[in-house]
Amino acid sequence: MKIFAVLVIALALFTAACEDPAANKPKATTSEPTNAASSNTAANSAVTATSPATKGEALALNPENSSVEFTGSKVTGKHDGGFEKFTGTIYLVNGKPEESSVKVDIEMASVVSDNADLTEHLKTGDFFEVQKFPKSTFTSTKIVADSAKGANAYTVTGDLEMRGVKKSITFPATITVSDAEVAVKAEFAINRRDFGINYAGMANDLIRDDVVLRLDLKSPRKK
Repeated sequence: MKIFAVLVIALALFTAACEDPAANKPKATTSEPTNAASSNTAANSAVTATSPATKGEALALNPENSSVEFTGSKVTGKHDGGFEKFTGTIYLVNGKPEESSVKVDIEMASVVSDNADLTEHLKTGDFFEVQKFPKSTFTSTKIVADSAKGANAYTVTGDLEMRGVKKSITFPATITVSDAEVAVKAEFAINRRDFGINYAGMANDLIRDDVVLRLDLKSPRKK
């Protein structure tokens, strides 16, 4: 009986260690990038981040007020990480997320993780290849209210360029606008293979494709 109990406990611990952190997270949909030349209209509630006429109130994003984090996993466990250097801007138009936009530039060499050896490995050609692709950029192209999920629930679409691959991604977010600040929170999974992140060799099959991204963006409004 004691042996059986030990086996049960060991199996439970092994199962817990192998759980996929992306399993219960919304999956971002990925498609071809938006045509940068296209313009948004009030009818589709989208705003281009590059149009001077619609930039509105520019609110700065940086590591002092925001965070960009991730969780990746393999069959034997998971690792948490993030980026220490990034800049961005929320362009708040008329105080409405649907008319606004956001752009974030991430310095990929600033990647950190909960394991020093992994941190250095993430910078190599097996993963981010930071010397060849030093920056990743996200530029929103459309923000749509999702009233069925709550007053501050939105669906965000934008172009993500990472490791030289640009894709349009769509994911859920919570956006709050107050007199003091604009806050954006999102947690979703993306498929690393969509952006050419493939670890060389058979070990690639042991690394899960879905990586959880966590965005916590806050920008104070100027008085």
